[in-house]
Amino acid sequence: MVVRDSTQRFSSRVENYVRYRPGYPPEVVGLLQRECGLTSDSVIADIGFGTGIFTRLLLENGNRVFGVEPNVDMRNAGEEFLRDYPNFTSLDGTAEATPLGNQSIDFVTAAQAAHWFDLKKARGEFQRILKPEGWAVLLWNERRLEDTAFLHDYEQLLLLYATDYQEIRHEGTRSAIVHFFGASPVQQGEFEMSQEFDYAGLEGRLLSSSYAPSSGHANHEPMLRNLRQIFDQHQKNGRVAFEYDTKLYYGQIR
Repeated sequence: MVVRDSTQRFSSRVENYVRYRPGYPPEVVGLLQRECGLTSDSVIADIGFGTGIFTRLLLENGNRVFGVEPNVDMRNAGEEFLRDYPNFTSLDGTAEATPLGNQSIDFVTAAQAAHWFDLKKARGEFQRILKPEGWAVLLWNERRLEDTAFLHDYEQLLLLYATDYQEIRHEGTRSAIVHFFGASPVQQGEFEMSQEFDYAGLEGRLLSSSYAPSSGHANHEPMLRNLRQIFDQHQKNGRVAFEYDTKLYYGQIR
């Protein structure tokens, strides 16, 4: 079954998401410090914070962070993951309707989430909660598709077995950026990221994706058999590597 409500797509995938999704390079924080004046005193709203992967990077910078997440399973996992950070507050809400006050936030961030937003409504909400000189920051880890034979074969597996992968893939970050920032100036940064997996990790990484058919779906078992073949063909010392480009877009929306 394909879950069309984007706020519920990851409910059955939380454990794999926590364990196998990539983090974000610390250089992201450095760029925001240099280019946007981010300091440890900046108050941040991390929208669609999920299990807290990017949120933790902000908390480790000393920031006060309000995490907004509509999916209760993801939010609970994020609260557990970030329980040792007193500067973190978890909130039930969406990008289009947060419980935050007017002009209360210095930075609004969204990591691996903005393509799920109603971008017009989210832009209006971000404008409402941001201070007049506040910044909006959108970022994604984009998996490279063809850099290695393994990455090529993994992409072909998704095209063959995944439920709505092509639909999701073609939403693309570029379209989200154009619609969100509109006429507002937007700047870009880019960093490299990688992950290495044994077979169990590779399977968990695949099953963390919203478009990967779950157990009981007709494509699930054939997909995993193909995944095992791809791993056995391309592994080196029992591991394969995902390569990513972390793309960061930031600007002041007025």
